[in-house]
Amino acid sequence: MPVARARQDLFDVLAGQREVPEEGLSELSRAAGWPIPDTLQAVVLATPAEAPQLAAALGHALIGNVEGYTCLFVPDPATQTRARLEAALKGRPAAVGHVVPATDTASSLRWARYLLTLAPGRVGPESRPAFVDDHLSALLLLQDESLADALTSRWLGPLEELTPRQSERLEVTLLAWLEGGGAPEAAKLLHVHPQTVRYRLRQIEKLFGPVLRDPRTRFELEMALRSRRLMAHVRSYRARAGRRARAVASSIRPLGVAREARVNGL
Repeated sequence: MPVARARQDLFDVLAGQREVPEEGLSELSRAAGWPIPDTLQAVVLATPAEAPQLAAALGHALIGNVEGYTCLFVPDPATQTRARLEAALKGRPAAVGHVVPATDTASSLRWARYLLTLAPGRVGPESRPAFVDDHLSALLLLQDESLADALTSRWLGPLEELTPRQSERLEVTLLAWLEGGGAPEAAKLLHVHPQTVRYRLRQIEKLFGPVLRDPRTRFELEMALRSRRLMAHVRSYRARAGRRARAVASSIRPLGVAREARVNGL
């Protein structure tokens, strides 16, 4: 089997796109000249430019494609420090997955791809890669939008009767209080006077009642508040992306329309 084909097949197996028995994996590894390490880390690129050079710089990473994305499996991540990854990926939108055993490589790839869709970044010399390790809690909360919506509906119902402005003000105050542990800490986070926070907290207590004293309820409330803000960010990004795609599509004339326009002197 040609080396290039063996490497592509090996990538597909590690990415979870095809299955082979354990002995088949060993054979692919030998044919590809790419020993499978104990741990791997996925890198997903928004553009394929200079991928071979990047793979060489990252310990001869294994290159492949998944649904239009150019992806790399970086071997022995312990030898690739974060600083080295950031330096190699600087200037390009990319996402770096978490370190996983070779048997779970598809997981690192899946979350890196998902993170890239949430935070694609901008192309330019100052672009930095996004790391899954920096967004673990957010990714956990976003892995099922239906459950995230159910969580917010269950716990944030008392805010639904308020105006959007009132709801937003109490939401940010409640989240700051839950994060900070008290009114003075929340006031610092919000850059307001502690008395302002205490006034809002009295309003929140009237809405939610004694359940705020329950640690489990406070935990789930914080999750619900974070979920709502994350989902708002994701939906806003998707709406902007949709508008950009429609704008691009409307600016491209179909061939027949363009030909007719030329005939009519337009």
